[in-house]
Amino acid sequence: MISIIENDKKRKLFFLNTISTSLVVMVHEDNYVFLPYWGSRIEAIDIDYIIDGITEANYMADTDNRKKFQLEVIPQIYPSYGYTDLKEPAFHFVHKDGSRITDLRYKSHNIYKNKKKLEGLPTVLSEDDSEVLELVLFDDLKQVEVIITLAVFEKHNAITKSVKVINKNSADSLYIEKIASANMDIQDSNFEFLHLAGAWGRECHIKRRKLEQGMQSIGSARGASGHGQNPFAALISPNTDENNGEVYAMNFVYSGNFTASAEVDMHLNTRFQMGINSFDFGWTLMPNEEFQTPEVVLVYSNKGLGEMSRTFHKLYQDCLMSRKYAYKERPILINSWESNYFDFNKESLLKLAEEGNKIGAELFVLDDGWFGKRDDDKSSLGDWTPNEKKLGGSLSNLIDEVNKKGISFGLWVEPEMVSPDSDLFRKHPEWAIQVKNRKIETSRHQYVLDLSNPEVCEYIVNFMTELLSKNNISYIKWDMNRNITNMGSSYLSPERQKEQAHRYMLGLYSVLEKIVNAFPNVLFESCAGGGGRCDAGMLYYMPQVWTSDDTDAIERLAIQYGASLIYPSISLACHISDIPNHQTHRKERIETRANVASWGNLGLELNLNKISEEDKKVISEKLELYKSIRSTVQFGSLYRLKGLDAGNEYAWLYKSIDEKTIVVTYVQINVRPNLVTKRLRLQGLDAKSQYKVNDSSKIYTGEELMNIGLLLGEILEDALSYQWIIKKIS
Repeated sequence: MISIIENDKKRKLFFLNTISTSLVVMVHEDNYVFLPYWGSRIEAIDIDYIIDGITEANYMADTDNRKKFQLEVIPQIYPSYGYTDLKEPAFHFVHKDGSRITDLRYKSHNIYKNKKKLEGLPTVLSEDDSEVLELVLFDDLKQVEVIITLAVFEKHNAITKSVKVINKNSADSLYIEKIASANMDIQDSNFEFLHLAGAWGRECHIKRRKLEQGMQSIGSARGASGHGQNPFAALISPNTDENNGEVYAMNFVYSGNFTASAEVDMHLNTRFQMGINSFDFGWTLMPNEEFQTPEVVLVYSNKGLGEMSRTFHKLYQDCLMSRKYAYKERPILINSWESNYFDFNKESLLKLAEEGNKIGAELFVLDDGWFGKRDDDKSSLGDWTPNEKKLGGSLSNLIDEVNKKGISFGLWVEPEMVSPDSDLFRKHPEWAIQVKNRKIETSRHQYVLDLSNPEVCEYIVNFMTELLSKNNISYIKWDMNRNITNMGSSYLSPERQKEQAHRYMLGLYSVLEKIVNAFPNVLFESCAGGGGRCDAGMLYYMPQVWTSDDTDAIERLAIQYGASLIYPSISLACHISDIPNHQTHRKERIETRANVASWGNLGLELNLNKISEEDKKVISEKLELYKSIRSTVQFGSLYRLKGLDAGNEYAWLYKSIDEKTIVVTYVQINVRPNLVTKRLRLQGLDAKSQYKVNDSSKIYTGEELMNIGLLLGEILEDALSYQWIIKKIS
């Protein structure tokens, strides 16, 4: 996976090779570290001529007095500020004497098998498919060491990159103003910038725009990875679609503030970076202290977005998510929220659980309103004592009665929040994020707890431990319903206030690490007002995410399509909702709502006590069908057939691990007049194999299905969908 070539110029070339990609790192004779190549796999040969062939810029000083040697035009692994590179640096340190220049040079390297976990951070790990290159860079004058860790996942066609800074100066502190986890310099600019954007209720919509000279960036400074932007970005060739084109992709394994940027310089080269957002960030390293960045996953594809997605999916399922749940079928759940909101009692809950069990649901989830005096969203967050009057007795008794209905029990919590009207806030007002003598702004009538404070983290661990120890809870929906304002900490010293946002995430990760490890049999689902923290960092602790609070089937198409660029289907919770839909007031057929929800982890978000018997029958049939294809959807390979480019049509295909089962779903949003029926061409099949469609007597070859396709029936109404189950018979 990693091989080294040393040539007669005293240069070292490290080849980081996966099955089909290569990343080449070069140590120059002056101990600068360059990136001559990232792309399709090449064998280890001396390619230092790439660097030597770069022409000089006619206005820039010669680095180290070496003629025609100018850092700005050379692709670097971790560019610094202040010398012959005036583009955006990957990092920015302020030294004790006020100077802002750091001169990092190669000092040593280390290669070893089996990547180590990053302390306190989510990490992509593999016991049998990782080899690591650690590059140690050093500034002799300021005694600062930077370790760049590149881990190669050969079978998974992916590389991870992170950075550790160590202040080895025994006398002076070091201040970090900016610290990217990944910098990739590419000697081209003919790209489009692709990312996922949106808002609450319309997360993860795909956006692509042509790169122009200058800086293009996305990010979040909201305290979470955010509804507005997802911590993913890719540079793609203009012809890129699902099956064609080059893709250079980055995904941040982090759940807080981030930035991803692409800078096209005056020479039409591109600097691609990702890391913690430098807005309102600062970190002081005292002598001998260190700072570890979260990691970025790097994926290259020369076969379009489809191959990129399947690379991310397989890597995350094999090497990021909990081993217990990565390939364990997820239960079909029914959630009480859109059924009852805060208005429920014991009888209505038991009736809902009973009806859920009758139609095939396997897990009943009690959402908000079960604790304190919580009859609306104005109080009680932080007071996690069950409301026995509302529950008709103890929580454990309710759970027992739900279990007797033949269905397991799950619970909603929002541990990171506190209501102003709560016993917790009255006892510990200093635990809320706030600035002294400034008004604390509310959102959804709640404040955010300061997880940079270890006492707050301990409180959350303790009440969650008590809750899960005393009750037979098999699932937790962990919510976070607001972003962070009034950023300030009563716990941190004045000079460390800009560390709070990152310390908040470190605190949250430490809480999750303790709780998840203490209760390995509990399935955790991440939620942040829907998809506000849909990211790889949370996926490490919680193997599924509530993709969006918007449950409308038509709205969910773009959301699920975009999220599927990176995150595997088994991680995406997709529910059948009521009509009129509670967010859009749209009405769709129950078949369409069920087919769209079968994109990922299918669940129910509707009041079974009020819908018609006919709809119950259809739902029951759909749940039974989903159970028969669940392993294909949750563990198989995804091929997006039609989507955003088509505008009015969405179609996707799942192929099971053994390639014997194919599930195809098609949705047309709006009827188009005066059209004859069309065909849907498939992907990913074996051309010479034979297939049966929906148990019909007709036999098709893979060639036929991929080149001629399935006949679409007449579409005579809006939001109509079809689903096919295809079996490979030879």
